[in-house]
Amino acid sequence: MSRNKLYILILIACFLGYSWLLFLRFAPVKNSDLDLTVCIFKRATGLPCPSCGTTRAVSFLFNGEIVKSLFLNPFGIVVAGIMIVSPLWIIADIIAKKKSYYDSYIKIEKLIQKKEIFIPLIILVILNWIWNIYKHI
Repeated sequence: MSRNKLYILILIACFLGYSWLLFLRFAPVKNSDLDLTVCIFKRATGLPCPSCGTTRAVSFLFNGEIVKSLFLNPFGIVVAGIMIVSPLWIIADIIAKKKSYYDSYIKIEKLIQKKEIFIPLIILVILNWIWNIYKHI
């Protein structure tokens, strides 16, 4: 993937994420009254996927409810970090006409492909999935 395509994709994803969080924050009815589940896996099976609850976890985190966020889905911390850092870093790269975010992305992608990193990450995802099923998200 080219640098420009990656930057556009990440910026659009962050924009949509922030838009969704704003919608959830200012929705005219309580979030609990709405069935906003967009997870295809959960809709098809009735079971949560490993990332189910991430949006709510990010929302809790942005509202300062760190413990609730961690309990709901620890992946929320990772997603929130990406949502905060990525747009700022990409904009700085664009202004400075650099590609440091892209270079870091490529390095992380190569690192994750190593067995000694890949396998523990898969185990963490599976453990999180078990946690989500246990909590009946």
